[in-house]
Amino acid sequence: MFFAAGAKGTEEEEEEESIRGRQGPHNIPAEERQPGESLVVEMSYLSRVPRRLPAPWRSPRPFSSSSGPTAKKSVPYQKTLQEEGAGGGQPSRPPPASAQVVVVGGGSLGCQTTYHLAKMGLSDVLLLERDRLTSGTTWHTAGLLWQLRPSDVEVELLAHTRDVVSRDLPAETGLHTGWVENGGLFIASNKQRLDEYKRLMSLGKVYGVESHVLTPAQTKDLYPLMNVDDLYGTLYVPKDGTMDPAGTCSTLARAATARGATIIENCPVTGIQVRTDDFGVKRVHAVETAHGTIQTPCVVNCAGVWARALGRLAGVRVPLVAMHHAYVVTERIEGIQNMPNVRDHDASVYLRLQGDALSVGGYESNPIFWEEVSEKFAFGLFDLDWDVFTQHIEGAVNRVPVLEKTGIKSTVCGPESFTADHKPLMGEAPEVRGFFLGCGFNSAGMMLGGGCGRELAHWIIHGRPEKDMYGYDIRRFHHSLTDNNRWMRERSHESYAKNYSVVFPHDEPLAGRNMRKDPLHEELLRQGCVFQERHGWERPGWFNPGGAAPVLDYDYYGAYGHQRHRDYAYNRLLGDEYTFDFPPHHDIIKKECLTCRNALALFDMSYFGKFYLVGPDATKAADWLFSADVSKAPGSTVYTCMLNRQGGVESDLTVSRISPGTPGSPLAPAFEGDGYYLAIGGAVAQQNWSHITTVLQDMKFQCKLLDCSEELGMMSIQGPLSRAVLQEVLDTDLSNEAFPFSTHKITTAAGCQVRAMRLSFVGEMGWELHVPRADCVKVYRAVMQAGARHGIANAGYRAIDSLSIEKGYRHWHADLRPDDTPLEAGLAFTCKLKSSIPFLGREAVEAQKAKGIFRRLVCFTTEEKVPMFGLEAVWRDGKVVGHIRRADFGFAIDKTIAYGYIRDPAGGPVSLDFVKSGTYQLERMGVTFPARAHTKSPFDPDNKRVKGFY
Repeated sequence: MFFAAGAKGTEEEEEEESIRGRQGPHNIPAEERQPGESLVVEMSYLSRVPRRLPAPWRSPRPFSSSSGPTAKKSVPYQKTLQEEGAGGGQPSRPPPASAQVVVVGGGSLGCQTTYHLAKMGLSDVLLLERDRLTSGTTWHTAGLLWQLRPSDVEVELLAHTRDVVSRDLPAETGLHTGWVENGGLFIASNKQRLDEYKRLMSLGKVYGVESHVLTPAQTKDLYPLMNVDDLYGTLYVPKDGTMDPAGTCSTLARAATARGATIIENCPVTGIQVRTDDFGVKRVHAVETAHGTIQTPCVVNCAGVWARALGRLAGVRVPLVAMHHAYVVTERIEGIQNMPNVRDHDASVYLRLQGDALSVGGYESNPIFWEEVSEKFAFGLFDLDWDVFTQHIEGAVNRVPVLEKTGIKSTVCGPESFTADHKPLMGEAPEVRGFFLGCGFNSAGMMLGGGCGRELAHWIIHGRPEKDMYGYDIRRFHHSLTDNNRWMRERSHESYAKNYSVVFPHDEPLAGRNMRKDPLHEELLRQGCVFQERHGWERPGWFNPGGAAPVLDYDYYGAYGHQRHRDYAYNRLLGDEYTFDFPPHHDIIKKECLTCRNALALFDMSYFGKFYLVGPDATKAADWLFSADVSKAPGSTVYTCMLNRQGGVESDLTVSRISPGTPGSPLAPAFEGDGYYLAIGGAVAQQNWSHITTVLQDMKFQCKLLDCSEELGMMSIQGPLSRAVLQEVLDTDLSNEAFPFSTHKITTAAGCQVRAMRLSFVGEMGWELHVPRADCVKVYRAVMQAGARHGIANAGYRAIDSLSIEKGYRHWHADLRPDDTPLEAGLAFTCKLKSSIPFLGREAVEAQKAKGIFRRLVCFTTEEKVPMFGLEAVWRDGKVVGHIRRADFGFAIDKTIAYGYIRDPAGGPVSLDFVKSGTYQLERMGVTFPARAHTKSPFDPDNKRVKGFY
């Protein structure tokens, strides 16, 4: 039986990390290319350029979609579910009157979610499929599963999928799912690519994933038909494999129905009823079908390419786009049997074993958008556009030369859904309570289905997933972007085209930029600011002494007739940093950091989320929401966390108690009752807004959450000379006695009213100025003028990253996530456990405190100046005990600093004595470096500088 390729993941399941970590398609410096490599890399990204190809790939089949089909359109599976019954007509059974959960869409995610909901004890689950199971995009998927990706959470998700298809389902049903374990082979044609693979290998050791870096000669022994002349090396993962979509989904359906779930085919959804409750909250009420209405409080959108249309029925925005995604299946190849699946990223091609043949596919720079998604499309395929697909063939023939003399048996070109950052869309929609997303899987629906199905089921039942799923959570996108078609199209294109690019630490997208600009944008751009994109905002990354480097309109990498930008300074600066060594701008960032440590620096932090929590129940809400005691006198500012019921950290932020101001003022609004001003990292503002709103709704607190993020700018002036400079600008006494740390007040600067807060994100004495948008430039210029003779400098977030890790401050979603507790993260001081005030997550934190901490965040430094970026393995006394979450270089202490959570391999609690007693090494790309563990911040451990004592 064949277990072969498909378009669901034309290579199905691809490389990783959102666009944030990807360089452009032409990503390999010329000096690092191997002989013969240039042609492969360049050819793979030529857009619609006709070329002659070697027979029989060229003849007798014309490579032109206008000439009609060239090879038969059919998936290479012996069995699909299309044959099991005709679509249309009557439903396979009458719909029930009600259900606890209705899952819409019978593909990989719908079946996995239904199975996991039933397995967690929720038997009243209904799955509705408009045609037959798998009929949308799942049926033609390649079903590839690669265990290693540059994300710890994704490695865990993939491991669960593998367990489900290879172990759990066969044990529960006695049926074979079609899992084939033939291994996976990643091809590296240059040093950068092999370095990336070595990073994956080190992370794999933490999770027990076997992998081996092979030389070209060893690769040839493993895969005799492969051309290795241009190889730098390969990464071999023996236990990777492939899944069969029909076998997997039919077995999932069997297991789910055995546990009480109901699956109805031929039952399209025609409407979703949403009702507004007594508190003005929109909630799912029922699902309408042509065969009856089903009352339910919960709908799960697993509709794949059709998810946007389903979302519109409930007034929910689903930011994905549909594209054609293709592969071809070869005729029989002698000697290919039992070979591992291959990903040759630099040629943008994959080779998937298909019995005694290969499936060949990849990611091109000019994919075809499916502009008008048809509701009637089931078990359908498009004609293959050879002008688009041909670019993959050159790389395939180069890698396995026997393909030059091999015919094409069939073509598979089907629809797939893609998102702005090549990550799925999951979680509860911000617009409607009870409407969950499980869609937009970017051809990785089979591979990620098991892990994501389990997390989504946990999300539905318990309100939150078990793992840190923020990277997939729909709330990672600001609401202003999720219905912006230009942003969706540009970003989805770029993340598709760059899917096989090396994931570098400091890359930025070129698509969908300049969506949100703060009031200082033009001022800083003129001064050489190199911007980063977060949450739609342009925020300062670092400052280039070479002059302005504006972000230009997206050029689609020259595809679709667009002209490529020439001499694009911003793109060139990004490309200079495509390295796993210290970047070439290392010394510029060093200067920004040391200027802050020794004099003062100004940081534009205007992208921050700025919310007001006001009303009669505002203090009740604040007591419940925030782990720290924030109900202090007006003028106080408190650093705190927000937790979930499991005690995990949903956010860290500052909360300032305020007094009522004047109507319409963004700086000091009018309100009745109590008021709090919340300042939150801008990249996670939507997630925070949604979390707070959900809690307010659930607890029925009588208060409002107001968003003033766009109306206020925010600049932070930090360093030993900050008081001397700001005393010239601010109309208030800045002495320790008059303006102590963790306080705020309304004052004037350059004749403008501002809110000054004495806080620090970098470990220095300093103040934040929260300023009405129209006054920001005036206040900024006044501060810079006063600071000129003291050596003031602009600094960006690259400097903040370094300065903050040096001081031991956490970054949410790096070393602090929803699956970490304050006790594990060293933030017990943010929890008001000594008071009797209840707060969300308190019971979980108290239970953990009583039981002991079995995982703890530890700071490490290395004597050797070696760049680290996260995912490095942590060794203690010869055993792997964890991995690094966040790393950077600390310029004041002149050391590499890395933070990671460690466990005791014996299963005991991780005490401070345990931390101190071990001998540590950090493994980077297969090489270990001696490391020292710290129980206090290595910089200013007594915390004197933020209090003004130098």
